[in-house]
Amino acid sequence: MKASPLTYQRLYTRRVTIEGAAKMKVTVCSRHQSKPHELSQALQTMLMRVEQMKDVESEPVIIGGMVLDIHATPSIPANPRTTTPGKVHYMLGGVARNVAECMSKLGAKPYMISVVGLDMPGNLLLEHWKSAGLSIEGIQRHQDIETAVVCNIFDVNGELAAAVASVQTIENFLTPEWIQQFRCNISSAPLLMVDANLSSPALEASCQVAAEYDIPVWFEPVSVAKSQRVVSVVKHISFASPNEDELIAMANAVSCGEVFSPIQRDNGKMNCSAELLFQMLKPAIWALLEKGIKVVVVTLGSDGVFLCSKGGPGFMNNGLKRNKPHGFGRQLNEFLTSSCPPNRFFSASKFEGSSNLLAVHFPALSASVVRLTGAGDCLVGGTLASLCAGLDLMQSLAFGIAAAKAAVEVDTNVPPEYDLAKIADDARTVYFAAKVLFCQSML
Repeated sequence: MKASPLTYQRLYTRRVTIEGAAKMKVTVCSRHQSKPHELSQALQTMLMRVEQMKDVESEPVIIGGMVLDIHATPSIPANPRTTTPGKVHYMLGGVARNVAECMSKLGAKPYMISVVGLDMPGNLLLEHWKSAGLSIEGIQRHQDIETAVVCNIFDVNGELAAAVASVQTIENFLTPEWIQQFRCNISSAPLLMVDANLSSPALEASCQVAAEYDIPVWFEPVSVAKSQRVVSVVKHISFASPNEDELIAMANAVSCGEVFSPIQRDNGKMNCSAELLFQMLKPAIWALLEKGIKVVVVTLGSDGVFLCSKGGPGFMNNGLKRNKPHGFGRQLNEFLTSSCPPNRFFSASKFEGSSNLLAVHFPALSASVVRLTGAGDCLVGGTLASLCAGLDLMQSLAFGIAAAKAAVEVDTNVPPEYDLAKIADDARTVYFAAKVLFCQSML
């Protein structure tokens, strides 16, 4: 049974009960079955579990890479063609996996769809996943699969000097056919996140299922090269979270040409105001919004984040309305609602209009940096966890920035645990320092 169309604003205000979601799952999974006796064993099992699902929160779905990261850091400047003393660490990684782990530590229980091998890296990744109490049903494993591995080589200052990525397995085995098996989960999810490690056909399959059931999609670009895969799914994407270089690559890809040029920085620093930086990036941001993306979240490192949308701020004051969060999710909602009151930015609809561009700048937080590799993923994970807990987009992004700060202060991609009171306090600092940079017609 196909859900009736909803406007975008209604998408962010509806409440889907788990009982209704469970019934939808039954209907969706049985729609291609012509006779009751032809039901598969998997569907029969699922039917028996429907009653058990009524009191369970619907799960956000995350599709993408689970990767073992190898981090090698020399203790002295490295010389070519010889070994250098230093330290080598194994890190549990992958953009989608990092986002999902962050969400799980902030009250959400994401349903992961991915692929790992029957090998040492796969065992490490899967055992950690099971120990966190997360479902492994969507994670494909068999003997022909080699788990994705990325080897990062840093310099003595902790900056990335070189890297080798062996991640073809994700594209080869995380196929549309595998993803289609979990359309039931996608159809009742409060949101779907996909990372660009997926092949274009797999991205299309994921986003088409989400579109069929009006499920908002968050696209994480992963890298400059892979970010260009947005072209085939741009009309289905609600949120995208590129950095500056990925933003330019995505805008060029959807514009079918080298229309936009990367911003030149001096030694990685941008010695200009947030307003001037936004003006330089505005044409590329608008190109993505014009192609159908609802929200562009541009991550700027130490310069903070730009939150940009087309059509005005109405939906930004709404969250993803879902079944009432429990446990950590409920605490998160209570903490942020009290410290970051909603509707701070816009109390009227005078800015509404289909040709309007709205941009809000959220500053970064000062941090004692240990490692930067998980910051962007935890920003997305913190934002999504907050949206799933019923917070609005402004509150959620402030919380995501606070979650990213906690990530850079540890030597793992995702902090072992989060101090909710501290994160909420940091989120409040970000929230009240945010300011509207631009809100006017682009005509």
